[in-house]
Amino acid sequence: MSVASAAEEKLDRLRHEAADCRACPLWAAATQTVFGEGPAGASIVFVGEQRGDQEDQIGRPFVGPAGKLFDRALAEAGLDRRQVYVTNAVKHFKFAQRGKRRLHKRPNAGEIRVCRRWLFSEIEALAPRVIVALGATAAQSLAERPLPVGANRGKIVELPNGLRIFATIHPSYLLRVPDEAARHAEYDHFVKDMRAVRRLSGA
Repeated sequence: MSVASAAEEKLDRLRHEAADCRACPLWAAATQTVFGEGPAGASIVFVGEQRGDQEDQIGRPFVGPAGKLFDRALAEAGLDRRQVYVTNAVKHFKFAQRGKRRLHKRPNAGEIRVCRRWLFSEIEALAPRVIVALGATAAQSLAERPLPVGANRGKIVELPNGLRIFATIHPSYLLRVPDEAARHAEYDHFVKDMRAVRRLSGA
């Protein structure tokens, strides 16, 4: 069996096991477990926070407004979404119900810790060249402790657990920047980060 085939087999097994995960309370209100997606031979793994409302409904990561912005930035940086692996630190959607709307709530340290087993198993199966932490929750999960993104953005961070990660913002942050000029500047910075990721991966 080839390395890619073995990785694909392991990811399929993990995806099936994670679908029945009841290790924290988040599963009860979420529509489904949303596992990572991408080719088993991907050299880049992008790690976000958790699934949003649309991702929870559809069952795929990064397909909502932030995901569309993410895809656009990847394309501008010369990366193909179909060739990278995209996942999240937490596999169930945490939210607060407001009428018919489900508003995102940030996972707490316990929820991040419990879900880490799935994330680390994905990374072990893939053995990527570059692991990208998109935002503070992803960085905290990968580092197993709080890791300030602002102070570490745009560079490789060597972690005590042996992982090497590239830290940057989560694309959802770009949607929250109120000033148009500042939003464009932040987007350009994010694209610059994605170009750095491409170079580090050898793509």
